[in-house]
Amino acid sequence: MPDHVAAPSAALPTTDGDQLWYVYAVGRADEAIRAVARETTGLYGEPLRAVECEGLAALASPVPAADFHEQALKAQLEQLDRLETLARIHDGVVAQAGARTTVLPMRLATVYVDTERVAEMLREGFAQFGRLLDDLTDHQEWGVKVYALAAPEARPSSSVSQPSAGSGAPVSPGRAFLQERRAQRRSRQDAFRAAGAIAARVTETATAFARDRVAHRPQQGGPLATKAGENISNEAYLVPVEHAAAFRDELTALGDAAAGVHVEVTGPWAPYSFATPGQAAGAGQGAEHDRDRGQDEGRAHVE
Repeated sequence: MPDHVAAPSAALPTTDGDQLWYVYAVGRADEAIRAVARETTGLYGEPLRAVECEGLAALASPVPAADFHEQALKAQLEQLDRLETLARIHDGVVAQAGARTTVLPMRLATVYVDTERVAEMLREGFAQFGRLLDDLTDHQEWGVKVYALAAPEARPSSSVSQPSAGSGAPVSPGRAFLQERRAQRRSRQDAFRAAGAIAARVTETATAFARDRVAHRPQQGGPLATKAGENISNEAYLVPVEHAAAFRDELTALGDAAAGVHVEVTGPWAPYSFATPGQAAGAGQGAEHDRDRGQDEGRAHVE
């Protein structure tokens, strides 16, 4: 997940044409969220608007319809730099809002035809949005990943035969290579057993602090899998603010004490894994925040 930053003033090219309204987050209609709207810009450097209805407010900004209809958005999201820019600006707005008040992050590329339709979305989903906001107040999302560190690749031995240990008999290069490979395989198996044991302890420790847990798919290759080793566990936890420091410290200590295993604790994040209302309230779907957002999360949804 990218570091929380203020939304850049301009990053995506502007296209002429009719506009749609891009929605970043939903919160209570109070002075905190209105202040975010006054002080923050969204995509294309456009000012935010707090669209209010039924005691709720949606942070939204206008975007060119030509860039956000289904086919145009699909083309944008096939370009990694565009996807990264879109996700960073989206997350930047959510982070600015989340620093002041409890908000529900909308999914990436949630757009509506006008502000009246945004207000209708709030009216239709206000009961569920209200419950989620109540549940998530004074909570943070934290990410925890466990990696089995990779063993070094075996390399062929020199063509010169070497004596085998304790026997004095020469060992051929081919046999020496096979011995190295077997040792490497045992080392990898040991690393995975150790990582699996640590992952189980991580889950046990984390759930003692957390109110909820979501298990995400481990990251295998691609731009999101940036750490050494193999990711065997990728989880998100909803943690009360008063327990956050102890949560982070105990899980970090677990990782520090484990050889051949890396435990990565990230956060706090806005509660993407626990509060994305697009699926539950029919508000549209489109990022992960995970936190770890990918192209498959960038489907346009226009209402």
